[in-house]
Amino acid sequence: MFLTTSVHFLFLVFLGMLSLVLLLIIAVLIYSFYQYRESLQAFRWSEVINKKISEVIVYGEEEIPVNSNFSAASGSASFRNLFLQKLAESEKKFSGAAQNKLKDLFQEYSLQEEALKKLTQKKEHIIAGGIQELTAMQVEEALPKISTFLTHPSAQVYQEAQYAMVNFKGFEGLHFLNSISSKISEWQQLRLLISITNIPENSGESIKIWMESSNDSVVIFTLKLLRKFQVLSLYSTVTDLLDHPSVDIRVQAVQTLLSLENSSTISDLMEVYLHQPIEVQKEILKVMKKSKDQCCTDFLKDQLLNTPDSGIKVHAAEALCALEKQEYLTELSQKENSSEELIQIIKYALQEKVC
Repeated sequence: MFLTTSVHFLFLVFLGMLSLVLLLIIAVLIYSFYQYRESLQAFRWSEVINKKISEVIVYGEEEIPVNSNFSAASGSASFRNLFLQKLAESEKKFSGAAQNKLKDLFQEYSLQEEALKKLTQKKEHIIAGGIQELTAMQVEEALPKISTFLTHPSAQVYQEAQYAMVNFKGFEGLHFLNSISSKISEWQQLRLLISITNIPENSGESIKIWMESSNDSVVIFTLKLLRKFQVLSLYSTVTDLLDHPSVDIRVQAVQTLLSLENSSTISDLMEVYLHQPIEVQKEILKVMKKSKDQCCTDFLKDQLLNTPDSGIKVHAAEALCALEKQEYLTELSQKENSSEELIQIIKYALQEKVC
């Protein structure tokens, strides 16, 4: 009797587990089918949208026949979001009249509301996408709302907000540098630099504030800004950064001094050289190589002969080559008391010069 009951119980358990597995399989199949339908729908819509965009750019909205598929789908929220996304993506590929036609499409189908709705969402990628779309379509009235995302905890969001501010307002849009505490990535710095086409003449004070920032990435970005626009008036401020605690900032400062070079640049760099870490010393030697200033010849010879660091020796030898001191280097390499390391370094430098 007990054995029969146990077998019956086990059978029920097995049946229950089997039913559960079947339900899970059915659920997965239904979900997969739904996802497939969604993907297929998105693919078909993408074809319709891409065709619409291409025709508008080539022929203009007035000259193309009405597309019944486009008209039928244009009322769907999902379709409109995809349309908005495609417009924003296409905007990056075109300029001039074609870009204006894309913006006309954006206005014609009232897609601004779709983009603005994204700014009220909680998901970070949706907010960032909304900012991208509003920026691409130049919806300037959205700027006050976008500016509130400059302090958003998500890098994806605040980076798009930063880019939007600069894209709309140029140099003036960089005001967030006054208070930003997060690191500005290399890629973000590049995006911002590309978006700035000029800086006002009275921008010196703002730039000085950024150069004194406790955020190293702000200082580095500002130095790149000085290089791009050749702000010669801030040469001495850049020189002061050669005492900055950050090695990266010192390296950037050396590169900026080369860009803002004047008659005292090489002398200034030689004066501070011995107090710099190896990375900065190497950067200074690179500057001497590029400047081809003959006044640093003896200095470079001293670095080649007396410094213990092989990397420094290489940079010094290359700089001497740039100063057309190949004869000196050849004679030095042939001396009996020259070390094997020095000979190899000189050969390398001479070979690089030939190449």
